[in-house]
Amino acid sequence: MTLTTAEIAQQLGGKVLGDPNARLTGFASADQARPGDLTFAETVEYFAAAEASAATAVIAGQEFTSASKVVIRVANPRVAFAKAVAIFFPEPEFTPGIHPTAVVAKSAQIDASVHIGPHCTIGERVTIGAQAVLLAGDHVGDDSVIGDDSRLFPNVTLYPRTQIGKRVRIHSGAVIGADGFGYVFDSGFHRKVPQIGHVVIGDDVEIGANSCVDRGALGATVIGRGTKIDNLVQVAHNVQTGEHCLLIAQVGISGSTKLGNYVVLAGQAGIGGHLKIGNQATVGATGPMMTSQTAFGPFSTASKSCAIRRRIFCAFR
Repeated sequence: MTLTTAEIAQQLGGKVLGDPNARLTGFASADQARPGDLTFAETVEYFAAAEASAATAVIAGQEFTSASKVVIRVANPRVAFAKAVAIFFPEPEFTPGIHPTAVVAKSAQIDASVHIGPHCTIGERVTIGAQAVLLAGDHVGDDSVIGDDSRLFPNVTLYPRTQIGKRVRIHSGAVIGADGFGYVFDSGFHRKVPQIGHVVIGDDVEIGANSCVDRGALGATVIGRGTKIDNLVQVAHNVQTGEHCLLIAQVGISGSTKLGNYVVLAGQAGIGGHLKIGNQATVGATGPMMTSQTAFGPFSTASKSCAIRRRIFCAFR
């Protein structure tokens, strides 16, 4: 792909300082850039590295100028970086169709534009929307729904009645809708509580590799629109996240806890059951295992400064 700096700037909502006709053929970090590459810089230090590189042009903030490089000035270099990488490295396209080794129930309703890869299994009464992609080895249980433009990477498992929204990405090894961890002690043994609920995942959600979202014991476990879940995250039965939450690697959320919108749970944070966490709250990396004694309100922040073994009260504001 070859584009001019002016064409890139137009797509990024930026302005060119220098040659608008300079031709760009790729995107690279400053230390790996070659002539024809575009790179980006957020700080003075990184801009100096970009100027010293072989890159042809630099995405940077409004304050930067250069005598040696074409600069594409933007309001937010990091947002522009994300957009520019997507221009030069678009998602791979998959040919519509069902691989001969896939097993698809006759009652499934699959849009003609869907790609289903080798050794996938599609259960009874499954509905798969337009432009969805299922890669090798995916399992979709009975009565599940997958929305338009969603993508399941290899070896994803959806248990029955899972509902996936539009533009959802689920990475390899993720399991959606397994039984919640529910038992009651009875006469010397742990009696299983049947988990008869399901999982609902909103639009524009991404779920990382080997993460698990358990089905509700009764009703649904819900992942709100725009939420991003990292690798190796455990979401227990009947948890409800708000919209645009971030759950970072090795987070664990116990059953029936509710998160507000834009909540951030940083790496290895643990959340006890039946809690409510307010909008825009943040729990720091390896943060406290919050228990039923914990209240954690909107805009609050917890971190390592809160000892794990203490009962912590972060007041609602």
